[in-house]
Amino acid sequence: MIFYCISQITHLAISNQNLSMSNFLLFLLLIFFSFSAKPSLCEPRATQAALICSNRTASMSQRQNFIANFLATMDAVSPLIATQRYATVVNGTGNTTVYTFGECMKDLSRNDCNLCFAQCKTQILRCLPFQLATRGGRLFYDGCYLRYDDYDFFNETLSSNDTTVCGKTEFSSGNKTVFGENAIELVRNLSVEAVRNDGFFVGSLSRSDVSVFGLAQCWEPVSVNGSACDYCLSNAVSRIRSCTPMEEGRVLNAGCYLRYSTQRFYNNSSDPVPVNGGGSNKLPIILGTTSAAAFLLIVGGVVFFVKTKILQKRKERKQLGSILATVNKSKLNFSYETLENATNYFHHSNKLGQGGSGSVYKGILPDGNVVAIKRLFFNTRQWVDHFFNEVNLISGIDHKNLVKLLGCSITGPESLLVYEFVPNQSLYECLFVRNDVEPLRWEMRYDIILGTAEGLAYLHEESDLRIIHRDIKLTNILLEQDFTAKIADFGLARLLPEGQTHISTAIAGTLGYMAPEYVVRGKLTEKVDVYSFGVVVFEVICGKKNNSFTESSSSILQMVWDLYGRRRLHEAVDPVLQSNFREEEASRLLRIGLLCVQASAELRPSMSMVVKMLKDNHEIPEPTQPPFLNPSSKETSIMTNSTTKNFKPESYSQSSGNSLTQSWIDPR
Repeated sequence: MIFYCISQITHLAISNQNLSMSNFLLFLLLIFFSFSAKPSLCEPRATQAALICSNRTASMSQRQNFIANFLATMDAVSPLIATQRYATVVNGTGNTTVYTFGECMKDLSRNDCNLCFAQCKTQILRCLPFQLATRGGRLFYDGCYLRYDDYDFFNETLSSNDTTVCGKTEFSSGNKTVFGENAIELVRNLSVEAVRNDGFFVGSLSRSDVSVFGLAQCWEPVSVNGSACDYCLSNAVSRIRSCTPMEEGRVLNAGCYLRYSTQRFYNNSSDPVPVNGGGSNKLPIILGTTSAAAFLLIVGGVVFFVKTKILQKRKERKQLGSILATVNKSKLNFSYETLENATNYFHHSNKLGQGGSGSVYKGILPDGNVVAIKRLFFNTRQWVDHFFNEVNLISGIDHKNLVKLLGCSITGPESLLVYEFVPNQSLYECLFVRNDVEPLRWEMRYDIILGTAEGLAYLHEESDLRIIHRDIKLTNILLEQDFTAKIADFGLARLLPEGQTHISTAIAGTLGYMAPEYVVRGKLTEKVDVYSFGVVVFEVICGKKNNSFTESSSSILQMVWDLYGRRRLHEAVDPVLQSNFREEEASRLLRIGLLCVQASAELRPSMSMVVKMLKDNHEIPEPTQPPFLNPSSKETSIMTNSTTKNFKPESYSQSSGNSLTQSWIDPR
């Protein structure tokens, strides 16, 4: 009956052109989950620890072959698991090759292994390989592991997707310090013993009436290499420390698995489950049910995808409306296939970085021009707004200190933006990350500050539009080959309508760079960018990150303000410069920075005035105190509560601050 319902829903979905792919897949998944919620009647430990799906997708032309190869590897894995408890399978050629690996924990019985893996195969489909041909996915259960990818990862020990999963309950049954020490000593011992025992070991440690249980296992291709297994588990031991004093912790690496718990979760014997226990009799039914459901899910998804592909262009026009019309009328339009080929199908080796709105890749166009291509994340509510800003506001702007938008693509499965390539990465990378470049000299830092000021002055006053960037920070200032500064990422930019002094808007930006009037009241003017610029001036000259919202150290604003009060501003200059700078000039620049970060927006200078003060011997007024200096003051207390109370966390990589968009913040 269940299978009949699924087939009817598939037929209905195909005949209904208004049903979205995501709704259709969700419908099928809900039905499938409704009868697979209980993994088994025995103890295969089919409890999900983590599901990690790659953001790489196969091209349109490759998807059919990639999906076929994916399904072939899934079919080949099961019999190997049944006979030897692990499997390595490769199917396909070229860019559509699929590598698949699966393994059970070595303490599981054969029946429990089969049951766990049957669940694992159905749940890996949540990475939706039939929708976008996602080129990689890994699923960790407490009893088994399954991974597929588009490259040979079999001997991989660590990867960027490795994760640590801590329990939600804090240990409360005894001394927390003893518990933490026991947990760390146990996992350390397990990691050593596992290397000596074919990559697997379980055990417990009891001391001072506190007991901890644990398991360590290297996956089969890694366990045959003792040094690789030891390297992987040693890394896991160092990372699992972050979980104490929680009652449970797991480290899920590419090459190994490590877990501790207050409850005994492992088996000391590999004897099969007795027939009268009920597990063996139900095994064929459970395996058959899950396999059939998975098959119907895949078939339904593939058929529906083929059907909806025909309607793709019409749907895109309806969804994107005026944006698509704007692009088509301009010279900005690139084909998705051209940009995909330019990045070698968004290969990880071409990835330049990742931000809150998308990831950026280096690409080489057919004419040989090198460009930077941003893939916008569809899973954020702001992606349409971000895309519209870049295309509508920035496409007509041309200034030496602004990154130029060269084009875009919205005809493929995702939106792409094409920028000029800026070779020296971001100012943040050059100051705090990269070791392959010499520290920025004083003259270079001065020119970078001046160039950034000129770019902002152009946006605010010299262009036909009054544009407020809203997210000026080190990661959004890129450096050319000659270290010319270029302001990038206009996804949060806003247009200030003519005749208006300000607009009220939801908060978006980066904590530590946002002006107080914007944080508290959402009041947006050009002076918000002026404030952010002032913080950037301090970071560039002092060589320190802004820690305005870090309890462990005072902010850079506090440090500069204190030195200004003692008339010793030159002492704030980055020590790496030693004495290779002019003290008077450094003090002058820092005073300009203090003018920009004054608590009162009305007292901050315009960016055109900042440029004059930087270029000429223009009189610099005495600055007033910046905000956020006295945490006990009423105003700071209000601002702190306003910026942290109603926000939810969101990931934002390679940022020197904490990114806020609409109603969320990143706690980094």
